[in-house]
Amino acid sequence: MSGVITLNDGNFKDGIAEGISLVDFWAPWCGPCRMVGPVVDELAVDFEGRAKVCKLNVDDFGATSGQYNVMTIPTLIIFKNGLEIERIVGVRPKKDIAGAIERNL
Repeated sequence: MSGVITLNDGNFKDGIAEGISLVDFWAPWCGPCRMVGPVVDELAVDFEGRAKVCKLNVDDFGATSGQYNVMTIPTLIIFKNGLEIERIVGVRPKKDIAGAIERNL
């Protein structure tokens, strides 16, 4: 089991408040999201203890996705101490996403 943290409108701010967090904004019906999902699961294992890897279902928690202007999914946002520092939109290779996390650690 990966260390992916499931976020919602209620726990989002606390979930990203400290350190580096990667948040995958996704929906279950989204084909590209299903392609990125396993990569996000792998990144949770790869970065365990160094960065949090989280998912937020945009269909269930539209308030948070709206707050961050997520218009296209998948959208991956890297937060540092609660502030957005990098955004990746669409399907990208694992090495690109991992590189974005690394350069922000």
